[in-house]
Amino acid sequence: MEYPSRLIEEAVNQIAKLPGIGKKTALRLVLHLIKGKDIQTYALTDALNNLRANIKFCSRCHTICDGDTCSICASHRRDRTMICVVEDVKDVMAIENTAQYTGLYHVLGGVISPVNGIGPADLKIESLVQRLSTGQGADPVREVILALSPTMEGDTTAFYINRRIKDLDLRISVIARGVPVGGDLEYADEITLGRSITGRTLFN
Repeated sequence: MEYPSRLIEEAVNQIAKLPGIGKKTALRLVLHLIKGKDIQTYALTDALNNLRANIKFCSRCHTICDGDTCSICASHRRDRTMICVVEDVKDVMAIENTAQYTGLYHVLGGVISPVNGIGPADLKIESLVQRLSTGQGADPVREVILALSPTMEGDTTAFYINRRIKDLDLRISVIARGVPVGGDLEYADEITLGRSITGRTLFN
């Protein structure tokens, strides 16, 4: 594709690196920014710069937040006897949208994938084990829900975590297979995902 300007080409190449955006869509976005008011473009770049400079992760569950602790971990209304283990922040958002789960979370930051060079040490598994081993004060964790995508990598990660925590006095469950095998939690509808949470089964 020929571009009338090197600046446009650079912008298109950067935007096209975002997931789900091809070169044609990136070009439309760039042209839209050019045609729009300067203040809109500056507002976008300021928001992105602010995001990168100030984004934080919860010191307990590792989800994205504005302070040291996220609103879910800080809430006294959450059931602290349950921890739902998920792959990414988007999975927390997806489960929260079901309004079927009231416990806490633990975000791994990915799944074990030897092909992609991702091992257990690259994930937040050790902090999960430590979190479960030290307890939760007056409200000890009684159940761990492994809510990982039903893929080979997700199952491998679930088996590894189960092996690490099986000697602890915990109920270890997995979400029901209402989520299609090979699918991602992000794309499951709220009803299916909600039923998967409420219909979870023991891990074995």
